[in-house]
Amino acid sequence: MKFAVRTRPASVLPGVHGPARVHRRTASLLGRLSEGDVVVLDHVDMDRDTAQALIDAGVVAVVNASPMISGRFPNLGPERLVEAGVLVVDSAGAEVFERVKDGTALRIDGGVVHAGETLVATARELTPDVVRTEMGRARSGLTAQLESFTHNSTEFLRREQDLLLHGHGVPRTATEIAGRPVVVAVRSHGWEDELAGIKPFVREQRPVLIAVDRGADALAQARHKPDIVVVNAASDDLPSAAVLRKARDVVVLVQPGAPRSATEPFERLGIRPLRFETTATTEDAALLLASAREASLIVGVGMHATLDEFLDSRRSGLASTFLTRLKVGPDLVDAAALPRLYDGAVRPRHLVGALVAGLVAVAAAISVTPVGQQWVDDLSPRVTSATSHLIDNVEGMLP
Repeated sequence: MKFAVRTRPASVLPGVHGPARVHRRTASLLGRLSEGDVVVLDHVDMDRDTAQALIDAGVVAVVNASPMISGRFPNLGPERLVEAGVLVVDSAGAEVFERVKDGTALRIDGGVVHAGETLVATARELTPDVVRTEMGRARSGLTAQLESFTHNSTEFLRREQDLLLHGHGVPRTATEIAGRPVVVAVRSHGWEDELAGIKPFVREQRPVLIAVDRGADALAQARHKPDIVVVNAASDDLPSAAVLRKARDVVVLVQPGAPRSATEPFERLGIRPLRFETTATTEDAALLLASAREASLIVGVGMHATLDEFLDSRRSGLASTFLTRLKVGPDLVDAAALPRLYDGAVRPRHLVGALVAGLVAVAAAISVTPVGQQWVDDLSPRVTSATSHLIDNVEGMLP
């Protein structure tokens, strides 16, 4: 005789539940995530901007086939995910991609990943203590990374010396930059606050707006029209075609010596791209463009200012970023600091100055009229008499 076996519904089993969204490349996942998803990816040393994008999409868990913190440098992504309450497990192994299909209902309990009743992977859960320990080890191993950075900087300077030292190869844009302030906007964590902080500056100074990659879409959403958009031809992080068409100039980065076909996808969209042959990152290319075209001031929105962010978000282009900052250093102001220097507020001294200037102008205008001349003639004897009386009093007071 068979007895019925009662199984508990998956929803009441312990752990975090959600449909799987699977892809080895994180950039390919970001555009199709929904709230409650479990992300399965392969991303070594996840940076903070990527982590924030996952948080903003509303994911409840991240399953990483690779280590979240390899120890090469202190990357900030895992710490941000854990702080936001996202369950993070890593080192799940490449087999997870064979066992989990897109849309599969997953359950993660600690470091164990289940698909229904099937054990998919045994991984490591990143708790705050684990993240803290791993980050400490990564910081202590940073010396080797800095030695590699020194070598990469030398190589980058050798390849791009004409660009860095003389501005050779920078395309000439239809947008006039010389003598004007420029805002270079990069979409990153916290960039919205920086953009809001410089609204008075943008409103009054009318700077040239240069957007980098998806920063063009973000600027458009904030009701700003980018004048120039800088993108990488090989990137998956491209802005929408509608925003590209509205920009006056679209600068496309290609590798030195790349064929004409590298920019054909943009031409098929009805865009006439400006080729920029360089190995610099898009962010750095935008700064070099503004500098080479003699911008009076460059305001960076969403740039990476601290050492941790610098290493975390630009590891592949670290030498490019470092040398570019040296090049544009005297002209570059971080948007976070700009409100402390310029807030656009009208102060009492401004009103007094405007009032005095207005009164002087009115007096000068009246003085050349017949009535004004009559007033001057009537006042002159009185002013002369008062002046003489004052001088006599002063002389009388002297010994």
